[in-house]
Amino acid sequence: MMPLLRFLLLLLAGMLIGTPAGAQTYPKFTGLVVDAANVLPPATRADLEAKLEALQKDTHRQLVVATIPDLQGNSLEDYGIGLLGAWGPGLKDVDNGAILFIAPNEPAGHRGPRIEVGYGLEPILTDAFSGVTIRQQMMPKLRAGDVPGAMEAGTDALIAQLRASPEEAKARTDAAIKEFNKTHQRQASGSGGDIPFGLIVWGFIILFVALSWFRRAGGSRYVGQSGGGSAWPVILWGLGNEIGRGSGGGFGGGWGSGGGSSGSDGSWGGGGFTGGGGGSGGGGGASGDW
Repeated sequence: MMPLLRFLLLLLAGMLIGTPAGAQTYPKFTGLVVDAANVLPPATRADLEAKLEALQKDTHRQLVVATIPDLQGNSLEDYGIGLLGAWGPGLKDVDNGAILFIAPNEPAGHRGPRIEVGYGLEPILTDAFSGVTIRQQMMPKLRAGDVPGAMEAGTDALIAQLRASPEEAKARTDAAIKEFNKTHQRQASGSGGDIPFGLIVWGFIILFVALSWFRRAGGSRYVGQSGGGSAWPVILWGLGNEIGRGSGGGFGGGWGSGGGSSGSDGSWGGGGFTGGGGGSGGGGGASGDW
């Protein structure tokens, strides 16, 4: 239920924002380390690139580390979803890529870090695991002013999880969930005060119809030039994917196939940077408040 609800929220956000297609720009996807904010020393960049290229070669999974100079007025979460779609880390139709990024020039509390996860890695880099990684491995170093050390620590934790056997990855995920629940004192789900999910869905349908009517009545000022709104194709495609995944659960099949991916992954066998073909995600991941 929660992944679908998350997409419904993203859909509503896209309708309300209606940002023109040309308004959002992203740094060029030039490699597995994109230091667009220019805060990583050359030695750190080289070390990260070597680790990430080895991960790609050995597992056919793609992790990208980035520093972003300007979120252009977006939240970390909105920017991360757009960046994932723009760069497309991971393999086509597998979406086994993820991005770890910070925005060091933003105001305190809004600089990240952010881990944005493609569909194919959501059972492994879960929200809980990503959150614990940020909180335990990265935030202490960021608060101490050690940005390169924080990016190294976060990258190492994600690489270890992506390289782990299915059993090891699941054990780490379970431990992260326990830590996450303990930290946030999460209430047990299914309490009597929950709003029925069907009512939530109908509410979004009504909002969709109403907002569509208002958009038509108010002209095209919220529609991007020559191509429509910026986030609509990604949001609507992702919503269809999420519904199509059915009721098998977010973890269904995620532990069955070890470290690699099947199908068209041969081009990554030799290592080195390969531009992504994935990029589909539903907002999975976590953010920090550095």
